[in-house]
Amino acid sequence: MTAEQPKHPTAPDPSRPAAPPGAVATSSAIPAQPGPPSQEKAPPPPAASSAAGPTASAAPPAAGPAASAATPAAGPAAGSGATQTKVDLPKVDEAPQKTKKKHAEPLPSERPPGTPPDPWKAFATTSERPPGRLRRGTRRFFRSLIHEYALVTYAGILLAVALTWPTLRYPLHTLPQDVWDPSRQAWQIAWSGHILLTDPARLWQSNAFFPLTDTFAYGNSLLGYAPFGMIGDGPLAAILRYNILFVLAHALLAIGGYALVRQLGAGRTGAAVAAVAIAYAPWRLAQEGHLDIISAGGIPLALAMLARGHGWSLRRGLRPAARSAKWAAAGWLVATWQVSLGFSLGGPFLIVLGLILIVLFLGVPIRRLRRPAERPVLGWRLMLTDTLGPLFLAAVSGLIAIPYFRVPDTGPATTEITFFSPPLRSLLIGPAESRIWGAPHEVPRSSLGWPAEMGLLPGFVLYALALAGLAFSIWTLRQRLLLLAALAVTIVLTLGTNFYEGRWTYLPVFGHLPASLGLRIPGRLMIWATLLLAILAAGAVAEFVRRAEHLSEQRIPPWPGPWLRLATFVPLMLVLVEGWNATAHPVVPSQPTAMRTVSGPMLVLPTAALTDQTVMLWSTTRFQPMVNGSNGGFAATRQAELRRNVETFPDAASIEYLRSLNIDRVLLLRSQSAGTPWERAGDIPVDALNIRREDIDDAVLFHLR
Repeated sequence: MTAEQPKHPTAPDPSRPAAPPGAVATSSAIPAQPGPPSQEKAPPPPAASSAAGPTASAAPPAAGPAASAATPAAGPAAGSGATQTKVDLPKVDEAPQKTKKKHAEPLPSERPPGTPPDPWKAFATTSERPPGRLRRGTRRFFRSLIHEYALVTYAGILLAVALTWPTLRYPLHTLPQDVWDPSRQAWQIAWSGHILLTDPARLWQSNAFFPLTDTFAYGNSLLGYAPFGMIGDGPLAAILRYNILFVLAHALLAIGGYALVRQLGAGRTGAAVAAVAIAYAPWRLAQEGHLDIISAGGIPLALAMLARGHGWSLRRGLRPAARSAKWAAAGWLVATWQVSLGFSLGGPFLIVLGLILIVLFLGVPIRRLRRPAERPVLGWRLMLTDTLGPLFLAAVSGLIAIPYFRVPDTGPATTEITFFSPPLRSLLIGPAESRIWGAPHEVPRSSLGWPAEMGLLPGFVLYALALAGLAFSIWTLRQRLLLLAALAVTIVLTLGTNFYEGRWTYLPVFGHLPASLGLRIPGRLMIWATLLLAILAAGAVAEFVRRAEHLSEQRIPPWPGPWLRLATFVPLMLVLVEGWNATAHPVVPSQPTAMRTVSGPMLVLPTAALTDQTVMLWSTTRFQPMVNGSNGGFAATRQAELRRNVETFPDAASIEYLRSLNIDRVLLLRSQSAGTPWERAGDIPVDALNIRREDIDDAVLFHLR
């Protein structure tokens, strides 16, 4: 045995490939590396028996390429009796076997203690830290500043400032339309804020019309504006407050109209056209001196919130997954606030809400029976909201209405409703305050019995768009027919007794209510007709926008896109132009110095139906009790009797009459008495009348006791 031979002759060489089953081990040369076959012949193996000896099996493999092709010889030359064996060797052209790489152990993730920090750790990837509560709140706040309705609010306020100009040009000294009704309503807001801070139990016992009771219920109270009345005092603050609320009322109506039409399913352009048409309809320009009629923004806003809370849309139908009890609750609160401003608009609004509740509580069970597998339309939260919300609205409305039912009536309801009922042609006549239609409609307007309440043109552009919306709209044919039917009913009610004398329309609904609720002027229902016309018009505009965008997408390149998009704003511009106002803004007479010092009960001379409203504004510094007061037809008989009895003041008869009313002082304003029966009253001797006279700046004060 040589040194190269293994100790055990039969031990397998680990570097060799395993022989296939059934093969006999023989001496063979196995290549160490793959290579081309050798051209030399290997020497023939020695003759041997069938069993290979150790010498043959232990021959070392030849090195080099020549040995890689060595094969055993086979054939008769091997010798007689010799067994030829065939050994399967790997082909030289086969790839060598791949050895498996050993997996390296992972490096330790923690450094040993005391080792300096790894300088490369600063470049490692770290997980992002989630934002905190403050950052999330800040992001949400700034994101809300650019929300769709935030942008609508900005645009609504800017548009209101522009279209009511110059209301805010001299907000401390002028009032829109005239100085009479706006002065009284500025006094109302100031009184409600003052008395709720000092003595809430005397809310309805105002300082005017002394010594009558429930005098704050003489007309719409504007009670919802009381929080604004708590800021500031005096006539200047009252005038500024009124002008700001006047502008904000226009903005709120536009925002509410946009929200409602958008919730119903119209696009942004259609909703914008509808909002402007509702807020700046020409007929509303005649009501610029009545803040209680201008303040109608809570109507569409509450309807939009209620529709959003119930997941209902005119275009998409009822979607229970989109309902929200919070939005429904907000809708009932806004509706309550709207009713608190006055019943002239709040009364019809309550009727509409009642009809909606009837449809809701009758339609939900029917839908549940027809589609039992669907998700319930009203969840328990929404059902609770729809129960408590109307109850709260009814309770507040009832409490506010109590003093109105105690106010003496002004006359037969049928007579007043007939006087204020507009004819059908009034729907085509614009008011004098319209810059576009004021002068052209002067002649037809003069034929109306009461032009201030009968110029009911909602806009010819709105008429045209609504007419187009009957045939060309995103609303379905059924929805358009329902809107048309509601519009017809609203117009019939707006005509009052001019439609079959109102026996089956206006009189059964509103004829039995007291005049103090302000529901005897049918033309004020035009707000509902304008709302329905705007919804029809929004359907047409939205369909036009949809088709314009579709046409733009079909063209390559989309050349007409910007021009068609710009054309969609033409209806908006036309509606804006038609709502351009020519409202006067007269200067309010300055408050006399004596009105800031004299206490009551007192009478201020001169007194008249119009000038007494300015006197009410002047009293906002001290709110002293005074017999002066004027508000439409309320206490008109008593005030007329008062003015007749004091025409000869100062004399014994007039002094006795005033003492019977517990009047202690009479304040004569010299600057206002020119041309009145009291022009010389300040120069008449009073020594024999048992009264005392005192000169105060530009006034004369008579002490009766």
